[in-house]
Amino acid sequence: MSGYHPTRPMVLEQAVEAPDGAGGRVLDWQALGTLWCELRAGSGAELRGEIVPEGRMRFRIFLRAAPQGSPQRPRPDQRLREGDRVFRILAVSEADAAGAWLVCHASEEVPA
Repeated sequence: MSGYHPTRPMVLEQAVEAPDGAGGRVLDWQALGTLWCELRAGSGAELRGEIVPEGRMRFRIFLRAAPQGSPQRPRPDQRLREGDRVFRILAVSEADAAGAWLVCHASEEVPA
């Protein structure tokens, strides 16, 4: 039995460029599928913002492992979404010696 409890559905998203209709390009996010995850809070910090202090929170997100190259294996250029909450993936590694679980080190993106 593992020490992980993936009870939260999160949508894995990948950035895609699309035409903006005026000859330029815009960045959009495409859903790749839903993964069941466990979210654990990590460190937080207060940063100096342009007008007021801003907070940054780091998280560890645990999920069942998928092989390298699988579309269900998160990558650092992707993000996970839970409703209105968005978690930018910073790094991905195995969470256990057997390689049955992954951990995504992520930072929560807070809209300005």
